[in-house]
Amino acid sequence: MTRPSTPLLDQVREPADLRRLPEDRLAELAAELRAETIDAVSITGGHLGAGLGVVELTVALHYVFNTPDDRLIWDVGHQCYPHKILTGRRERIRTLRQGGGLSGFTNRTESIYDPFGAGHSSTSISAGLGMAVARDLEDAQRNVVCVIGDGAMSAGMAYEAMNNAGAMDSRLIVILNDNDMSIAPPVGAMSAYLARLISGRTYRSLRETAKQLAGNLPKFLGRHAARAEEYARGFLSGGTLFEELGFYYVGPIDGHNLDHLLPVLRNVRDAQSGPVLVHVVTQKGKGYGPAEASADKYHGVQRFDVATGAQRKPVSNAPSYTRVFAETLIDEARRDSRIVAINAAMPAGTGLDLFGEVFPERSFDVGIAEQHAVTFAAGLATEGYKPFCAIYSTFLQRGYDQIVHDVAIQKLPVRFAIDRAGLVGADGATHAGAYDVPMLACLPDMVVMAAADEAELVHMVATAAAYDDGPIAFRYPRGEGVGVERPIHGLPLPIGRGRIVREGSKVALLSLGTRLAACLAAADQLASFGLSTTVADARFAKPLDRDLILNLARNHEVLVTVEEGAVGGFGSHVLTLLAQAGALDRGLKIRTLQMPDTFIDHDTPTNQMARAGLDARGIVGSVLASLGREQDVSVITAGLSRA
Repeated sequence: MTRPSTPLLDQVREPADLRRLPEDRLAELAAELRAETIDAVSITGGHLGAGLGVVELTVALHYVFNTPDDRLIWDVGHQCYPHKILTGRRERIRTLRQGGGLSGFTNRTESIYDPFGAGHSSTSISAGLGMAVARDLEDAQRNVVCVIGDGAMSAGMAYEAMNNAGAMDSRLIVILNDNDMSIAPPVGAMSAYLARLISGRTYRSLRETAKQLAGNLPKFLGRHAARAEEYARGFLSGGTLFEELGFYYVGPIDGHNLDHLLPVLRNVRDAQSGPVLVHVVTQKGKGYGPAEASADKYHGVQRFDVATGAQRKPVSNAPSYTRVFAETLIDEARRDSRIVAINAAMPAGTGLDLFGEVFPERSFDVGIAEQHAVTFAAGLATEGYKPFCAIYSTFLQRGYDQIVHDVAIQKLPVRFAIDRAGLVGADGATHAGAYDVPMLACLPDMVVMAAADEAELVHMVATAAAYDDGPIAFRYPRGEGVGVERPIHGLPLPIGRGRIVREGSKVALLSLGTRLAACLAAADQLASFGLSTTVADARFAKPLDRDLILNLARNHEVLVTVEEGAVGGFGSHVLTLLAQAGALDRGLKIRTLQMPDTFIDHDTPTNQMARAGLDARGIVGSVLASLGREQDVSVITAGLSRA
């Protein structure tokens, strides 16, 4: 495959090289950077649309600001691929999201040009303000620049940070990248002229002089003069909201026009005090036709053909767990008008876009506001509705206080559908769903389920719909199911009851969630070592199936719990039960297998499972080690089997 011709970009290994280019060559450089980004992502997959939308902005920021001494913080990091290409990582850009390759997000360990790591949204202004205050405390002169998208501005944390920054004198520059919500009026020559005018020293100087004069007027006149200036500027440019938060607002300006961007960025760079917000309007997928035409489908992509835009998605005979959840919830909602669905800016990611097509009046997207989503669901529950709050495991962490205070303590029947539970492959540590079981199963009266396959997920949705005695959660992974046949309708499961899947006598493997298939494969391998193995599906992390677990402990020499979650989860609860029941005093060999106590970087799901010791080989190795069969462990490590 022929790579795009990039003679100018070839001269840029780091931003210092970029800053040596004449200004009239920057548009040419941006075109080459866009082509390089498209080509790289076509090979690796990843986030495409957002990055293409900030190509000119990325060039302008590194051209005007002295990075890495000046701190440049990208919120979330979806848009950071062009930034990575310009900051010494171009040679590795085609390793994006691959094992041992570049992260799909900004990462402090990867480059000095990434001053703050991200993966979740709306953190940039808080982090940037911290960096700005640190700069002021050491009396340094560097700039701090935060780039945040309009979607991320829907989160309360961004406004908390702006409110704090607006009350301080620290010099902070926030770039609002408006690429979706169209909160700006049309951008053109007049708005560009006004932005340049009000960001310049002359206007700012006159404004400060006017403030001083107003300060010498009688109090009521001075107050009216200040308001008149604010409203006049707000009428011309918009941005009254940001002014009320204490920011000096500049914009809107065309984020793809370097002639507009560069002078404004220079002006705000040279400003001497206070927080400034520059409102930049861009287009997702800019410069690549398929991405411009369908921004949602090209936000995150598989490998694709550059010429046609066709994505090379793997063919699977099994539906995704996300789709199984959505279709089952739709089925339940047809039979129960009290069911409503809530998501936090992820309708497609959670499958609730499908629910919304069928029940638009019962589907609610609250924006990037997980805390609000949880308490909003709690409010619905108080009025007799059955809210299903569908949030990725990694994002549910952001609403934990609300789960405890607003849901669990009041014992409200909110249903938590926890998508992307467990390891998530190329999205890496920032998106891994590792902590939902530890953080939920410790709460009184919380019911926590984990689906072993798509059929079990159907039954768990039905269980959650039927359960009214308090909060209930069910978790399921990213990706496709295992291909089992789904029931036409789900049947509510007995709360706190697991199931035996395979009978044996020597070893018991107790699985929670989708590691059941690996446990069954491990049982086959253990048979080749003469070890008869029982495989059980716990179904519930809370309440535990006490009878099932004690019977497994009583009738087997080895008991191994297996879960795709962090330390402190299902295995810990099983150990507590066995200790309290005295089962550990009878010589039982017990092992708990869960994710290691470390953050697992992006890789293929297969490699991640192997690293965590949660694949069949890892399970077999743990069983053999517990029995002191070290020689057999070495056979498994070598990938062999012995009859």
